[in-house]
Amino acid sequence: MSQSRKLAAIIFTDIVGYTALMGNDEEKAFALLNKNRELHKPIISQYDGKWIKELGDGVMASFNTVTDAVNAAIKIQEACHAANEYQLRIGIHLGEVVVENDDVFGDGVNIASRIQAIAHPGSIFISDAVYQNISNKKDFQAKFVGEETLKNVKDPVRIYEVVTAFSTAIPGVKPFVQKLKKIPVKSIAVLPFINMSNDPDQEYFSDGMAEEILNSLTHLKDLKVAGRTASFQYKGKNFDLHELGERLGVTKVLEGSVRRQGNRLRITAQLINIEDGFHLWSEKYDRDMDDIFAIQDEIAIAITEKLKVTLQEFDREQMTKSYTENTQAYQLYLKGRYFWNKRNVAGLETSIKYYKEAIALDPNYAIAWVGIADSYNILCEYGGYSRKNTFPLAKAALNKALEIDATLGEAHISLAMMLSLYEWDWIGAGKEYKLGFDLNPNYATGHHWYSEWLMYTGRFEESLREISLAAELDPVSLGIIKDKAFVFYYNRQYDKAIYQANKTIEADPLFAASYRTLSLAYLAKGMYDKAIEENKHWGELTGNHFKTAIGLALIYATSGRMEEARKLVVQFEGDEAIVKTDYRGMALVYVALGDKEKAFGLLEKSFQQHDISLCSLKVDPKFDGLRADPRFEELVQRMNFPDKI
Repeated sequence: MSQSRKLAAIIFTDIVGYTALMGNDEEKAFALLNKNRELHKPIISQYDGKWIKELGDGVMASFNTVTDAVNAAIKIQEACHAANEYQLRIGIHLGEVVVENDDVFGDGVNIASRIQAIAHPGSIFISDAVYQNISNKKDFQAKFVGEETLKNVKDPVRIYEVVTAFSTAIPGVKPFVQKLKKIPVKSIAVLPFINMSNDPDQEYFSDGMAEEILNSLTHLKDLKVAGRTASFQYKGKNFDLHELGERLGVTKVLEGSVRRQGNRLRITAQLINIEDGFHLWSEKYDRDMDDIFAIQDEIAIAITEKLKVTLQEFDREQMTKSYTENTQAYQLYLKGRYFWNKRNVAGLETSIKYYKEAIALDPNYAIAWVGIADSYNILCEYGGYSRKNTFPLAKAALNKALEIDATLGEAHISLAMMLSLYEWDWIGAGKEYKLGFDLNPNYATGHHWYSEWLMYTGRFEESLREISLAAELDPVSLGIIKDKAFVFYYNRQYDKAIYQANKTIEADPLFAASYRTLSLAYLAKGMYDKAIEENKHWGELTGNHFKTAIGLALIYATSGRMEEARKLVVQFEGDEAIVKTDYRGMALVYVALGDKEKAFGLLEKSFQQHDISLCSLKVDPKFDGLRADPRFEELVQRMNFPDKI
């Protein structure tokens, strides 16, 4: 594939409020997407630009000159305002880009994307490089906005706004304001507490304090609690309170600080009403470390009183439950959670170490046993560990946790996930999910996993509701956003899968899994060049040569390039150590090649190996070529998929 570098003016545009509209009325949202596309294309062409691609509800285009790019942006905003249906944010940057076939990559693209993300609704934000090119042209005016530190950009960038007739609100022009889902009055985000201690190593304690309060509140059915990932994204950042409320779907926010000196604690907490910034409640606690559990209980109870949440006796017990009376064990547990949240091999290994130390001090510390199970469960995802080895350790830890305390909602949900993925006990898993949600209805990860269970068993409508609820509770989780795309893909809604995958990439261009989703969705639509392109991106980010080659072979075989597909798979056939890492992937290539015998042979090996990837067998469209064969139905039956649940 040819690759070249050049200087280009890159434009990114994005529809304001589109995500919220998508959550309320998908059909209206997709109609708006088509209108936006029809608005952009002729204007980009008029100014000799090149339409690169759509990213969710955004558009990316390149221009040979800054003048053309800025003129096109102004024209696009004029047309958008004339349509009076929605608003756009536009960002422009001039920089070196890498051109490969019909796509463009590089820092120039990343910076333009980041500038667009901070632009005001209806505005055009430009980088200093663009400003320097138009500052001496009388046709353009621009005003300095400020110097911004952009994500994944090393140096701060000076940002300007192009002055137009619609730079600010104009009488008679209706901004795009869709009817949002009503935010529950009883809803809250618990922000990470600020570490006011002189010791930065106490960060684990201030984070853990906030997370423990958050977790205690999630047990209340009448209170919506934003997930940890969503709330903790604001750590150490300045933010607009109203934007936070809209993004997380909450009306209240709890913030606080922790100062620790030896055994003495000073903890402050404030409950703030987002609408007017009014402090509904605040308190300062000067106590000893031995009082930490009482402080957390007092804060949680104060919140429920101010939000007028009705507490049944069971609710109060769950919310104020202390899983240990040993403060040293508790601190070790908080350290375990701190490193678990780093989500890398080193962090997970360290978390297990701290959980074990906590249990050594208190063997009946049930939630620490759950921590061990969760760490072993996800270690395989980050490399170097076999599920065959970690599964028994995780299950043993979960059983120990439930033996100590059967009311742990998180433990029931983790057990449900393991029963379905590892033991293919779909009915048993369903029962555990229901138990878990009765005990902890606001557990975003639980709703995420339950959505997968529903999807694998073919209940797509319910699966979509669950993954949407998970996203509502934790709207910045890339894993949740990505898996919503897979729900659409397995339900054969390929355009929606492409849109959702692009939204994930827009949030993090290095999130590899979404490129895989894109490749599969394009393949299903017969857009083979795009499928190859996204498969290549996926391979570059994962570094997995074998799976990338197998992905390419599948595209070749599906598109009729049979000999090229065979050449790719033949090179691996003699290397069982590699092939065993993806029997299912190899089988799918042979399905596309029309070789059912080899396909079933590989699927049997995948079954004997108990590969988690087989869980999608019942719903994956790539297996359509085998569904009429009795052997396929027999394999589905052997995986214990229930006819009815």
